[in-house]
Amino acid sequence: MEFKNQDIKNTYDKFNEDTNSLPLKELTAKYLGRNSLVKELLAKIKNIPDDQKKEYGQQANELSRYIEEKLEQISNTPIFQGTKEYIDPTAPFDINQNNSSEVYPKGLEGTKNPLTQEMDRVLDIFKQMGFDIIESRQLDDDYHMFETLNIPKGHPARDIWDTFWTEEGLIPPAHTSTMQNRVMKTAGQPPVRCVIPGMCYRNEATDASHEHTLFQIEGVYVDKNISVGDMLGTIKTYLEAFFQTKLEIKVQPAYFPFTEPDMEFVISCPFCKKTGCKVCKYSGWMELMGCGEINPFVLREAGIDPEVYSGFAWGFGLDRLVMVKNGIQDVRRFRSGDLNFLKQF
Repeated sequence: MEFKNQDIKNTYDKFNEDTNSLPLKELTAKYLGRNSLVKELLAKIKNIPDDQKKEYGQQANELSRYIEEKLEQISNTPIFQGTKEYIDPTAPFDINQNNSSEVYPKGLEGTKNPLTQEMDRVLDIFKQMGFDIIESRQLDDDYHMFETLNIPKGHPARDIWDTFWTEEGLIPPAHTSTMQNRVMKTAGQPPVRCVIPGMCYRNEATDASHEHTLFQIEGVYVDKNISVGDMLGTIKTYLEAFFQTKLEIKVQPAYFPFTEPDMEFVISCPFCKKTGCKVCKYSGWMELMGCGEINPFVLREAGIDPEVYSGFAWGFGLDRLVMVKNGIQDVRRFRSGDLNFLKQF
């Protein structure tokens, strides 16, 4: 379909692009609603020169009919027809299912988001290593978010995290370390071997490498005679399983109020084998996570005697790990709803 007017042509092209990413309801509102793009095109006819108004009006109406027909086709596909039938939301999934081959025709099936796929894989690795899995919380309080982690009121370390607060004084966790105290208290006396996946929320501007919402995975290990060597070996074992290659490791100094000593865990680039590439910024090395021996204050706050037990903890952002593994340049793409991107996984 060809349109001479550039505004009409742009709307036509944009509509065809949006059919791959926007749901039917949003498409209808955007292109045929009260304040839609088509209504804007029709309103512009008063500004068109008299000798061009007839042709412009015909093309605008032609585009409107095209969009109506296209939306009708979409609404009549089996995947939409299937959702018009009554379902019992309290019944098991298979009770509501009629014929899956009709409800989800080939090419319209959904797939797991790459973050969900990798989260499942990461947790499987840790399960095989003997760790329990306990999910983090969506809301927490000041005591668990800060005070149990050696960050009392007025401590400057509270400014490290750009924290959201609710009107009731609760906090969408800025890090999964908020669960450390609960996990250790729930376990009773050590040993404690636990991995804590969860969502984190930070009040910061978004760009290609920063998001206000991200997945984080915390690890906590407490027992007698636990050393830094145990921590390095555990994290290295996990990362070699994740990247499916042998790695060299090193640590760099860092600061976290809830560990002592505090470190950044660094690995040899699994893609270039230390020869230098875009992923590692030609350094041959990659910083992947913060880690360290659990601070004695944190152990005591959880009812564990630091004179008898010791432990280590780590935390890493899953989003960044998946970006590194797949060569993804913009973290915002994970939650963009862009089907062309998501279908790659």
